Amino acid sequence: MEPFKVIIVEDVKLELKGTEQILRTDIPEAQVIGTAQNESEFWKLMRVEVPDLVLLDLGLGGSTTIGVEICRQLRSRYAALKILIFTGEILNERLWVEVLNAGADGIILKTGNLLQRNDVQLVMDGRHLVFNEPFLERVIARFKQLVQGESQQSDALIEYDIDEYDERFLRHLALGYTKEMIAGLRNMPFGTKSLEKRQADLVSRLFPERERTGINATRLVTRALQLNIIDLNHLEPDED
Repeated sequence: MEPFKVIIVEDVKLELKGTEQILRTDIPEAQVIGTAQNESEFWKLMRVEVPDLVLLDLGLGGSTTIGVEICRQLRSRYAALKILIFTGEILNERLWVEVLNAGADGIILKTGNLLQRNDVQLVMDGRHLVFNEPFLERVIARFKQLVQGESQQSDALIEYDIDEYDERFLRHLALGYTKEMIAGLRNMPFGTKSLEKRQADLVSRLFPERERTGINATRLVTRALQLNIIDLNHLEPDED
């Protein structure tokens, strides 16, 4: 790996020292030209000298949005700059998505194997989307969960003979739409009375005969969720 210049942005002094020690010990090619504990300190450093890499923590001063905004501004101002996130935000998956959308080259979670020479080298070599094992383990777990959920839903649609209008009807009931509102959707070619018949038909398909008495829309939706016919994590209305 060729020598490169780096600025470390980290607001916890102990963790800052630990990061500097990792670089000195495992990545001697890294020349730390400055460290910053907050946003203002960081931009002062950037005005003095632009590094090759910014090692950026996200939780600065108790705010996670600052780190994302720094990343976004860096990407817009310095296209060639490498931005590697080194963060203790190990559970905030939404934040990971935000910083990746802001242009980060990778995310290293402060857990498990921490900051590795190979990860830094990949970033400096131009590799985009570099992650350490703890990050990848979380992503794979979510991927497995997603695929399993989609498979269960697909199987349920076949088993209970659910067509696209059944699914759309149940999904919008789950979102709080009335039958009148659903009948008014662009892609729902049924009137209110037809939807009432469809609801009764769904009850007969989704409930055992002994349980079909007094089933209202709320209980029907609950049953559809239990059977994976509709997905609680993907309840979105159709575009009108």
